[in-house]
Amino acid sequence: MKPMAEMSPRAQARIAGALYLIVIAGGIFAEMGVRGRLVVHGDPAATAQNIMAHQLLYRLGFAAEAFYLACNIPLTLIFYNLFRVVSRSLALLVVFFGLVGTAVEGASLLFHYAPLVLLGGGPTVSAIPTAELQALSYASLRMFDIGFGIALVFFGGYCLALGIMIVRSALIPQLIGTLLVIEGVAYLVNSFTTFLAPPWAARAFAVLQVTALGEVFLCLSLLFLGVNEARWRALSQEHARPQPLQQLGPIRSMVARLLRIRH
Repeated sequence: MKPMAEMSPRAQARIAGALYLIVIAGGIFAEMGVRGRLVVHGDPAATAQNIMAHQLLYRLGFAAEAFYLACNIPLTLIFYNLFRVVSRSLALLVVFFGLVGTAVEGASLLFHYAPLVLLGGGPTVSAIPTAELQALSYASLRMFDIGFGIALVFFGGYCLALGIMIVRSALIPQLIGTLLVIEGVAYLVNSFTTFLAPPWAARAFAVLQVTALGEVFLCLSLLFLGVNEARWRALSQEHARPQPLQQLGPIRSMVARLLRIRH
């Protein structure tokens, strides 16, 4: 297999599409197929019974989420390789927002796993009444929701930066970039609604689910179409061309002059 740097932009884009498909499918399974099925809103006892009755499903949800979070790391690297020819600064923003969001969501997964420890018995929890263990398990899941909301703040920034680069570059259909910008705003609205106005959080999340089509279209476009290679190569050549000093800022111009004097 070729190293990533030697692959064509289209091949890298298709790998990114495959990784994105894993992320989307894993997220739908973990959120809707597991937590959405087993967690009973406002009922710790029923939630605890569901988790213990479907332990394998609950563990699969945990494993799926951990796996797709790991896939986020090479996906973010590919996006940097593809879009640094558009704007290195925005490409780095995608990397930082993506990796921080992934790390926060990964840490929050501990709260997803905690009910298995609390409800599973053993000497560490044997002295705690069942009702309290159920309440602690439900509270742990609520903490996961808050952690997930924090992660979405960073994924909102990720979608905004990526969407802007797609619109500016036309490497991918620009409509997808516009949809990603809308989705990034929806991520932020959803998270801060959860933090500041919890009774409205369910409505905000419903809107987010609709705007998430932006990432679905991005995934399919990468997987089946790749990127516009001719446009990518033109941007790469333009990016590599030295800029006239008058187009640089004053500090960068001064640094460039000093480097020229030294050489």
